[in-house]
Amino acid sequence: MKIAVLGTGMVGRAVAVGLARLGHDVVVGSRDPSEAPAKLNLLDAFVGSADHGQVSVGSYAEASSGADLVVNALHGRGAIAGIWAAAIADDTVLLDVANPLDFTGELPTLFVANDDSLGEQIQREFPSLRVVKSLNTMTAEAMVDPTLVNGGDFTTFVSGNDDAAKAQVISLLVALGHQDVIDVGDITTARGTEAMMLAWIRLMGPIESPYFTWKVAR
Repeated sequence: MKIAVLGTGMVGRAVAVGLARLGHDVVVGSRDPSEAPAKLNLLDAFVGSADHGQVSVGSYAEASSGADLVVNALHGRGAIAGIWAAAIADDTVLLDVANPLDFTGELPTLFVANDDSLGEQIQREFPSLRVVKSLNTMTAEAMVDPTLVNGGDFTTFVSGNDDAAKAQVISLLVALGHQDVIDVGDITTARGTEAMMLAWIRLMGPIESPYFTWKVAR
């Protein structure tokens, strides 16, 4: 499968490597493709490797061209502009792993919350895309290597309006090693999973590690 990953930050880098390890061909979308390879530092490990898919770099639009699935790994405030620049084909599944975090104040906040979410904003802005919110409740490396947190024994949440799109994402999550996936419901349920990150950020201090997340006991 050809997968586009929009964003060259910590999340984009981790997701690109993890998906390439599954054998997918990954194109990382960058605002400045000429500088991205040095920042990513992953091309030598994957391009042309018989054991992995390929990883390459291009502009947002180059990355999304012909993609079977697009991952939004951009900073929350830059997500909508980046997705516009990507010019993603209609009916494409967009896996949104971003959070609407604002660190400008004394304590972290969400720049959208309660009666809206970043996932919903993206779906409204791009009604021709099938937006699925997931993987935003954990640190980047655990998104593609769940064994890093409690041996993978935790819960991963999925929100979206399109059942077939959610099924495709869930299949990818299972392939990555996620053991307990809950389909929370339509895209409005992203309000809850995005808000969970406020507690997650504050817990990093007492836990002294980012390698933790949520487990629904039932």
